[in-house]
Amino acid sequence: MSNLLRKVAITAVSGAFLLSTAATTTAAAEEGDADQGIKCETQAGGDGPFYSGPSASEAYDKAFGKGPAVPGLDKYTPQGLASWHDWDGSGNDLLLVTSYGEKGQDARIIGIDPKSGKHVGTVAIAESHVGGIAVGKGWAFVQGKDSGKWDTIRKYKLPDLRKAMKQGGTPYLKQFGQAREVYAASFVSSYGSTLYAGKFNDGGRGKMYSYKIGNDGSLTTEQEYEVPTKTQGLLVTDGKFVFTTSYGRGNRSNIFVVDKGATDIDRPSTKCFRAPSMAEGIAESGGEAFVLYESGSYKYSDARNVIQNLHKASVPAITNA
Repeated sequence: MSNLLRKVAITAVSGAFLLSTAATTTAAAEEGDADQGIKCETQAGGDGPFYSGPSASEAYDKAFGKGPAVPGLDKYTPQGLASWHDWDGSGNDLLLVTSYGEKGQDARIIGIDPKSGKHVGTVAIAESHVGGIAVGKGWAFVQGKDSGKWDTIRKYKLPDLRKAMKQGGTPYLKQFGQAREVYAASFVSSYGSTLYAGKFNDGGRGKMYSYKIGNDGSLTTEQEYEVPTKTQGLLVTDGKFVFTTSYGRGNRSNIFVVDKGATDIDRPSTKCFRAPSMAEGIAESGGEAFVLYESGSYKYSDARNVIQNLHKASVPAITNA
C-alpha cells in the first residue's frame, strides 16, 4: 500500500458523490474520517426524507429511496443480503436476508420479492452470526460459526433452499457437507463464479479474498484485497466494488465505491458518501442496489436511524458509471 497515495487530495468528481478534502461538518468530525484520510461526502441537513432520524447525507438522500420491509425484526437481527437471480425459473429474483436470534436459537434466511415487497418465505438454519450470504453456481453460501482462528462458510444447495422457501412455516435446512474454513466471512458476496469473503475490522483496513466456486460448491482461494475499515457488506458490479461500512448505533455509515479488482483502495477514483447508521449487507436486483440496516432490529431502538425497510437506488446512481 502506498503511503503517498493516502495523502493524495481527491478534489472533485462529477455527480452527487463529490469528494471533498475541505473541512467536514461537525457530525463528520465527531465520527472521524471515513478511512485513513479518505474523505466522504458529508453534507447533510434536517431529517431523513424517507427514514427516521437525521439525514445521512444529501448524496444518499438523492440516490436512495424506501424499499421492502424486512420481516422478523421483533425477534431477529438482520446481517447479510444477497440476490438470487431467477430463483423460481420464471425470471423473478429473490432477495435473501440472513438474521440471527438470541443465543441458542437457529438463524434465519428470509426471502423477499424485490418488486412487490412480499415476504415469500423463511427458512431456519443452524445458529450463527450469519454476517453474510451469497449465491453462486447453484449454491447459497452463508457465514458459519468460528472455528478457532478461522471463520467458516456453510453451503446450501439452491434446489433444497427453494423447496424449503416455498414450504410455508419455518422449515429447517441443513448445510451440505462440512463448513469451509476461511480467513474471514464477516461479509460475503459473489459475482459470476467468484465468491468474495472478508473481515470486519474496526481498528483499520481489513482484508478479503476471492474464491473460485466449483460445481460442487468447493472454494479455491485466489486473490487478496484490501477493504475499508469497518466493512459490513459488499456489492460487486461489472466495474466496481461497493462496500458498506458501519460501527456504532450513533454513527453514520459509509458507502465506498472502489475500482473492481483493486487490491489497494487508496486511489483517486475511490468515492465515498455517508449513509444512515448501522448499514449491513448490500445486493443488486434488476439494476437496483438494495441496502440492509441492522438498526431495524428490536435491539437497537436507540439507533441514530431506526430503519426497518431495505433502501434501494439504481446501481449507476451509486457507482457514477
